[in-house]
Amino acid sequence: MTPEQLVRDHTVYSCVMGSRAFGLATDASDTDRRGVYVAPTPLFWAFDKPPTHVEGPAEEQFSWELERFCELALRANPNILECLHSPLVEQVDDTGRELLALREAFLSRRAHATFTGYALSQRKKLEADVRQYGAPRWKHAMHLVRLMTSCRDLVRTGTLTIEVGPARDRLLAVKHGEVPWPEVESWMTRLSEESTKALPHSPLPEDPDHARVTDFLFRIRRASTHRPHPYDEVVQGVVSGGGVGQ
Repeated sequence: MTPEQLVRDHTVYSCVMGSRAFGLATDASDTDRRGVYVAPTPLFWAFDKPPTHVEGPAEEQFSWELERFCELALRANPNILECLHSPLVEQVDDTGRELLALREAFLSRRAHATFTGYALSQRKKLEADVRQYGAPRWKHAMHLVRLMTSCRDLVRTGTLTIEVGPARDRLLAVKHGEVPWPEVESWMTRLSEESTKALPHSPLPEDPDHARVTDFLFRIRRASTHRPHPYDEVVQGVVSGGGVGQ
């Protein structure tokens, strides 16, 4: 089974991400698609394991195998957590709906460290651009402010919201270079300070709900073993002696 077949035939959840999901799209914006597929359990019994992620087959499309997706979500990976909260869902089946129902299980105070850690690394790159070229990459600056705002609000409320709402016009002004860099820097610093100040009082739990996510993954893997799959013919051939020692 090719990676493209896994995405085409076994996707359980797909959504649009990027500027369109954030409410920052313009006529020139791309459509970034992200998804989750469930590799049939029998594929894991072979020496060559199914891929943990697949790029394509469409342009601007990227998908993760369910286990890898859950692993990254439990680590509070910003891109993965935001994918679970996209307002633009394109495809979802029963397994995908279960995954979406687990959104809160993945959220914890760990998100503060991962979001702010990523933001700090990106801010250093922007500052390097300012020193070298006299200005940052404004589009990157806009998305960094958006991410830091999302982090602050998550820590404060326990809810991850990725749509920028009323902040759209000001963020687009950053993208167009209409906000002076010192003002953008001050904005970022304030957001970072507000996130850190809110952390001790956050409604988020200290850690994600590993047990709940593990139970979900076990059930999906077990259910997959009872579904007919083309790979079953290969497995049966090996078991019957047709492929061992011959």
